[in-house]
Amino acid sequence: MNNLELLEGRVSVPMLSEPAPPPEVVERAIRAAIRAPDHGQLRPWRFLTIRGESLDRLGELFVKAGVAQEPALGDKDFAKLRKMPHRAPMIIVAIVRLQENPKVPANEQRLSAGAAVMNMMLSLHAQGYGCMWRTGWLAYDPVVSKGLGLSDHEEVAGFIYVGSATGRERQAPQLDPAEFCQAWNGADAD
Repeated sequence: MNNLELLEGRVSVPMLSEPAPPPEVVERAIRAAIRAPDHGQLRPWRFLTIRGESLDRLGELFVKAGVAQEPALGDKDFAKLRKMPHRAPMIIVAIVRLQENPKVPANEQRLSAGAAVMNMMLSLHAQGYGCMWRTGWLAYDPVVSKGLGLSDHEEVAGFIYVGSATGRERQAPQLDPAEFCQAWNGADAD
């Protein structure tokens, strides 16, 4: 697969199973991530890897966050929250590290972290692994942030579920680039 085929063929893979990528594959994906555009060389990202028994602990953290949000949750809700981290054999938590900088606003730092995540996902795809970027309310929950050890200036950019694709991988939709890009000549600027 050449580079353009890699870029054009990447899709989110919701059904993931063992094996998870070995440490050298993850390290290479992180190397790709840290090559993202980074105005001011702030390096506004960091990552946590979660696998094995730590997925169980993440499920318990999700239950704790659920109870904080809705104290009347029942056993069915607890089971669902505990099961969420097990949708893949590994999760990489992408974290935005916001820093005060007069030339680099917070939004640019978030965009840089997003570019880092995309580079990481492309690297995982190139190395034969599937992944899915998930957020939802748990990504923004203060109980989850505290439980993951985030500081006050950090936020979860997403949970990147990683593993081997289960079943047939879906094909990337064939979209027309002309629907998303137009030439601008300045004639309408007033």
